[in-house]
Amino acid sequence: MIRNSLVPAPLAQLPWLIILTIVGITGFGLAVLYSAAGGSLQPWALGQGLRFFAFLAGAVALSRLKEAQIKAAVVPAYVILVVALVFTELIGKVAGGGQRWLNLGIIRLQPSELMKPLIVLTLARFYDMLPAGEIRRWNAIWPALALIGVPAALILVQPDLGTATMVVAGGITVMFLAGLPLRLFIGGALSVLPIGAGAWSMMHAYQRNRVLIFLDPESDPLGKGYHISQSKIAIGSGGLFGKGFLQGTQSHLDYLPEGHTDFVFATMAEEWGLVGGVLLICAFLIVIWWGLGVAMRAETRFGKLAAAGLSTTIFFYVAVNLMMVMGLAPVVGIPLPLVSYGGSAVMTVLIILGLLMAIDRGQRGSHTSFG
Repeated sequence: MIRNSLVPAPLAQLPWLIILTIVGITGFGLAVLYSAAGGSLQPWALGQGLRFFAFLAGAVALSRLKEAQIKAAVVPAYVILVVALVFTELIGKVAGGGQRWLNLGIIRLQPSELMKPLIVLTLARFYDMLPAGEIRRWNAIWPALALIGVPAALILVQPDLGTATMVVAGGITVMFLAGLPLRLFIGGALSVLPIGAGAWSMMHAYQRNRVLIFLDPESDPLGKGYHISQSKIAIGSGGLFGKGFLQGTQSHLDYLPEGHTDFVFATMAEEWGLVGGVLLICAFLIVIWWGLGVAMRAETRFGKLAAAGLSTTIFFYVAVNLMMVMGLAPVVGIPLPLVSYGGSAVMTVLIILGLLMAIDRGQRGSHTSFG
């Protein structure tokens, strides 16, 4: 924390180490996007940078909220976002094979992206209101599953399997942290197979292909398995220190599809090598560790559940994307936050940062903040 009489109190209370880490991750991402465009700020790096600083200002403004204000806004926000998801299905813009965006004139909004942090806040609010003695009863389970299931189903039909998975993962994480019996999660895991069989029949052909290619990527290396094969080649060819900035061949020669979005880590690893990848992962771990520290310091049940759930949401972003580009998970369209091109993930991560800062600021009276 900055303690300087010349610095305004609201700015002095900010966790500057974490903000600088976020800026560092984004700056590195902009360098990768600049290289992916062949050494040009257009069409990706410039727009990404402008969006980042706009959303960062929003995160700082969000950090001024009190916990009571956040709690009061959760239920109305959840209802509004579910309605927005319904309207997305009815009148949403179709792009890239999915109907995921609402055209609001000045902006094109992706409601499903906002549901990632909001489902965490909604479940945290639910368990905050639930009496402690009810936590092991049925009425602690079915409302939570309904709160998760409604938006997840609406997102799944867009179709957007990756975002729906993230929403479910975020909600289930809060249920686990709230103290529900472990046997429920074991039973839920065992029920995945029969549920998965039904879900398989409902998947689109391209979604089934992604799963099949994940199981056997060499079955069609020049077709459906091309993304994964080229991603592995790019990562492996980077070696320890990489080929050097602007020296990547897989992305520059267009061998690597989506090298600026879903597979941006492969683009980065080719030029910056294992060292660059490890440094980037460590930077994300610093942010996640800080977020978990906010949860540990929180003095309210809502604060603890919300901060822990929001921190694990960032973890899911990073972990799923890295597993995806390395062939350890199916390609489900999860970007690497602050590095992949696209404003939606940047917006979500900075909303999470703002909320974590707001929760952390509420504990400053009796605790010292990290950063």
